[in-house]
Amino acid sequence: MKDLLLITPPFTQLNTPYPATTYLKGFLNTKNISAFQMDLGIEVILELFSKETFQEIFDLAFENNLIISENAQRIYALKNAYLQPLDDVIAFLQGKKPSFARQLCSTDFLPQASRFNQLDDLEWAFGSMGMQDKAKHLATLYLEDLSDFIIECIDPNFGFSRYAERLGQSANAFDELYANLLDVPTFIDDITLNILENRLKTIQPKLVCFSVPFPGNLYSAFRCAQYIKTNYPSIKIAMGGGFPNTELRSLTDVRVFEFFDFITLDDGELPIELLFKAVTSSAVETSFKRTFLLENGTIVYKNNSTKPEYKQAEIGTPDYSDLLLTEYISVIEIANPMHSLWSDGRWNKLTMAHGCYWGKCTFCDISLDYIKIYEPIAAKLLVDRMQQIIAQTNETGFHFVDEAAPPSLMKALALEIIKRGITVTWWTNIRFEKNFTEDLCFLLKASGCIAVSGGLEVASDRLLKLIDKGVTVEQVAQVTRNFTEANIMVHSYLMYGYPTQTVQETVDSLEMVRQLFEIGVLQSGFWHQFALTAHSPIGLNPSEYKITPIYKNITFANNDVQFTDSTGIDHNLFSFGLKKSLYNFMHGIGFDLPLQEWFDFKIPKTSIKPNFIYDCLKTEPNFNVKPTAKIVWLGTNPQIIEHSKTKKGNTFYSLKLTFHNTTNTFDITLDKDKGTWFINILETLMPQNNQLKSFSELKSNFETQFEDFELFWFSKPINILRENGLLVL
Repeated sequence: MKDLLLITPPFTQLNTPYPATTYLKGFLNTKNISAFQMDLGIEVILELFSKETFQEIFDLAFENNLIISENAQRIYALKNAYLQPLDDVIAFLQGKKPSFARQLCSTDFLPQASRFNQLDDLEWAFGSMGMQDKAKHLATLYLEDLSDFIIECIDPNFGFSRYAERLGQSANAFDELYANLLDVPTFIDDITLNILENRLKTIQPKLVCFSVPFPGNLYSAFRCAQYIKTNYPSIKIAMGGGFPNTELRSLTDVRVFEFFDFITLDDGELPIELLFKAVTSSAVETSFKRTFLLENGTIVYKNNSTKPEYKQAEIGTPDYSDLLLTEYISVIEIANPMHSLWSDGRWNKLTMAHGCYWGKCTFCDISLDYIKIYEPIAAKLLVDRMQQIIAQTNETGFHFVDEAAPPSLMKALALEIIKRGITVTWWTNIRFEKNFTEDLCFLLKASGCIAVSGGLEVASDRLLKLIDKGVTVEQVAQVTRNFTEANIMVHSYLMYGYPTQTVQETVDSLEMVRQLFEIGVLQSGFWHQFALTAHSPIGLNPSEYKITPIYKNITFANNDVQFTDSTGIDHNLFSFGLKKSLYNFMHGIGFDLPLQEWFDFKIPKTSIKPNFIYDCLKTEPNFNVKPTAKIVWLGTNPQIIEHSKTKKGNTFYSLKLTFHNTTNTFDITLDKDKGTWFINILETLMPQNNQLKSFSELKSNFETQFEDFELFWFSKPINILRENGLLVL
C-alpha cells in the first residue's frame, strides 16, 4: 500500500522511462510521502508484443474481415513466421539474448513486409555499427511491420511512442476526445486497463497522478482516469506534465473534471505535496499551487498557497525504483549512430539547470515558467546525484534533458566527473554558441560526453537574427567542427516555414545543411516545420512577424495556433524533399546530387557558394589567451630523462619528458631549469586540484624565475602538449 501512484500513460519511449515520475518520486522521498511509480506504456507494449497476444490480434483481424491491404495480407499469410520468434526478438531488444543477433542477421530469418523495403545497402550502412546494431535494426523493422498490422486491422491510433495523438493535437475543444472516451474501450485500452487494475489492487493509493508530457499520452490518461472514477470513486486523480503546462492554461470545459479532480501547471513538486495534504487532511481550508479544480460546478484556478517554490537543491535525487528497468526495448530505426541515441540504450535522465539560460528564441514558449525561470544546479550536487542513480540503476549512461545546457556548467560538471574518477557516458542539448571552444569540447569528451544536440533552426543569418538565436551559420559550423574534432557526435534541429521565410531561403538553408554534412561536422539532423505557439514571442506579437493568427474558441487545449504568412508560400510542399535529402545525408550519400533532385516541383538554384562552410572553418592561430582562463592538464606525469650537451666548453642541461596517453607516446624537450619548473607546476594543473590555476597565475609563477612567458607558452614543446590534453578553458 502506498499513498500515491504516479503513472506515465501510454506511450513515450520504448528504451527508457520518461523522467517526470522519477523526479517527483525523488522529491516525495524528501517529504516521507510514499509513492509507487509505473511506466504504463512499456508494460502495455510488452503485453501487446507477446506471442500470445499477437495470436489473438491475428485471429481478431481474420474473424472480422479486417485484413484488406496487400501488406496486411502478406503479414497474415506469414503469421506463424512472425509469431514464432516474437518473444525472443523482444528479449534480444531488452539485451537478454545477445547471441540471437547472429540468427537475426542471417538471410531470410525474419519475415519481411513493407518496412523492409528500405534495406538497399544494409551491409554498407552498418559497417560502422556492428552486428548487434544491425540485428537491432532488422528486429525494429520486424516490429514496425507488426505495428502496421495493428494500425490497419485493430487500432488506427496506435504508435510505438504515442497513442491517439491526433486527439490531443490542437484540440481547442474537448468534444472529439470526449466522444472517443464515451465509446467502447479499444483492444489496447483493454490491455492498459487490465494492467492498471492489477496495480490499483496492489498499491491501493489515495491519490493517482498522471504525468502527461505529450499529446500522444493524453487519451490514455483520460481513459485510465475514467476507469478509476468508475471503479474506485474514492481515489482522487490529478494530471500534470508537459501537455497541461503548455496546452491547458485556458481550460474552461467542465467535462474534463468528470475524469480528473485536479490539474496542475508547471513544476510539480509543490503542487503535488499540497494535493496530497488536501486529499489526506480533514482540514476545511486547503491551499493549492497552480491547480485547476471544480467548485460548485465551475472550474476554478487555485494558487492560494504562500509556501515558496522549492529550489533545485531541495528536490532530491530522481528515484528509479519500481520501474521495470531491465524490460525496456532498444530499437534502431535508421543506420546512424547519433540518431539512434533517442531509441537505443537505457539512459538515466537528469537536468543540469531548470529553464533556459538564453531564453530569447522567438518560436519558443519563453513566457512559461519551465523555460523562463533559470536555475542551475551546482556541479558537485549533480555528480552526487549521478552517483546515487548509478548505485540504484546500475546504469552509467546519462541524458541531460535541459532546454539548453549552459557551457559554464558543462565545464564544471566535466571537471567534477574527472576529479572523482568515475566512468560515465552522457549527452545533452545545447546552443551552438562560441563558448564551446575546441579545448572545452576535448574536456567534455574526456568526462564521457559522446554527443550533443542543438538548434541550427533555419540556416540563414537573416532568419537566425529574427529568431534571436544569438548565433550565425558560420559560428554553428565552427562549434560543430570543435565537437566533431573532439569525437563528440552532433545532431541539429532544423526548421523550415518560419514567418517571412522565402523559397530562396529554404533552398539556401538546405544547401548549408548539405555542406555541413558533406564536410563531416554534422552527423544527424531532423527537419521540423515551424509551428506557432500561443506562449511564444511570435504568438504573443504576431503582427511583428508579419503573420495573421487564426484564433478559435478555446475551451480545452490552447497552444498550437493556425496562421497565414504574408509570403503566401505553402511550406508543406518542401516537407518530403527536405526530409528525403536529410535521410540520405545522414547515410553519407547524395551530396553530389543537385538540390532540384529532391523535389518534384521547380525550385531556384541556391545562392550559397559551394565552399561556404569550408571557408567558415578556415581558422588563423589564436595567440590571445584570457588572463582568467583556467589551465588544465588531462594527461599523466611524464617519465624524465636528463641530457647534457657540451658546446664550446659550456655544458647545457635539458630534460626529455616522455608522456603516455591511451593511444600513443610522445616526447618534448625543455631546458633543465624550465623543465623542472614545468614538472612541478604540472601537478597543480590536473583536474583533481580544488583550485585550478589561471593563465595569469601561471604566467606570474613562471616570471618569478624566468622572462617572457608568452615565448615559452607558444613554443613547440607546449604546442605538442596543447594537442595532447593541455587545455585552456
